[in-house]
Amino acid sequence: MVSEISIVICVYTEKRWNEIDAAVASAKSQTLPPKDIIVVVDYNPALLQRAQEHFSDVVVIENHGDKGLSGARNTGWTTARGEIVAFLDDDAIAEPDWLENLAACYSDPETAGVGGKIIPLWQTRPPSWFPDEFNWVIGCTYRGLPTRIAPIRNVIGANMSIRKTILTAVGGFRESFGCDRGSESASGSLKWFQNSAGDEETELCIRVSQQLPNSRWLYAPAAIVRHQVSAQRTRWSYFLSRCYDEGLGKAHLVKLHDANTGLASERTYTLQILPMGVVRGLVKTLFGLDPSGIASASAIVCGLAATTAGYLVGSIASRITDFRGAALTSASYRSTAVPPPVNIQ
Repeated sequence: MVSEISIVICVYTEKRWNEIDAAVASAKSQTLPPKDIIVVVDYNPALLQRAQEHFSDVVVIENHGDKGLSGARNTGWTTARGEIVAFLDDDAIAEPDWLENLAACYSDPETAGVGGKIIPLWQTRPPSWFPDEFNWVIGCTYRGLPTRIAPIRNVIGANMSIRKTILTAVGGFRESFGCDRGSESASGSLKWFQNSAGDEETELCIRVSQQLPNSRWLYAPAAIVRHQVSAQRTRWSYFLSRCYDEGLGKAHLVKLHDANTGLASERTYTLQILPMGVVRGLVKTLFGLDPSGIASASAIVCGLAATTAGYLVGSIASRITDFRGAALTSASYRSTAVPPPVNIQ
């Protein structure tokens, strides 16, 4: 079993100070002590100073990469001294045996990384309409994932671990892709054409699988973290915005990789898991006389529609960008081309 694991926690705002403190405390309380704990502060000098003063027994550094989660994660894993790097969200709390259960899955040298179960820790009463199939909206494990250790396409960023040699081999997270958390407004509204939801880990997992075909990713449900869910994330506006933004992210993912790879898991999820969720909700209302069932079924339909809309908009925007780029390249070539010699008689 792997014994040396580093924990990386990326932070960016003092508004989450209590959550950050809880995340670091849970990292220190592991039954398998980490090699080191690294807190990466993403371009926030005030938070950097506060964290350095408060967390004197962990490594606190500033992000040396591009602003955003990918740059911060790259700064973290390149600093880590462990052979495995475990990433914990700044608003997540790890169970004491989290690292121990992740480490147990690395006996196979072909295991590139391991992700664990993420349970929502609601700060307010969870909405009755919120479907478990869409727990990914709040960064948690959703209905449809395996219930025992099994191979998966990609891990979820709030609870994932990766071999440092794998990260080195593929160049780490793609810093031009994914989430700049500072770009999200206070209300959670997202730009129509800019993906700020993430998918960095999905892109990394796909890239690793393509470059290292013998590698595999595992899901270990016994490795548990609890992800704090604020009241703002229980609103319909956040739900729909996050679904739309996920669609944008998938469009960008397909642009980088082929559609068969970029949407492989999504097809099964859309064609099997979501219809079962709708049926489950309708049965709950019709036979259990519980109105939350039809509300949950409606949320699944609306969430899928918003995600599809985001994917279509992202795909169209990508094609327009490619067309404009090709036109500018062509125009530039014509303007700089050497004219043919003139034949003077």
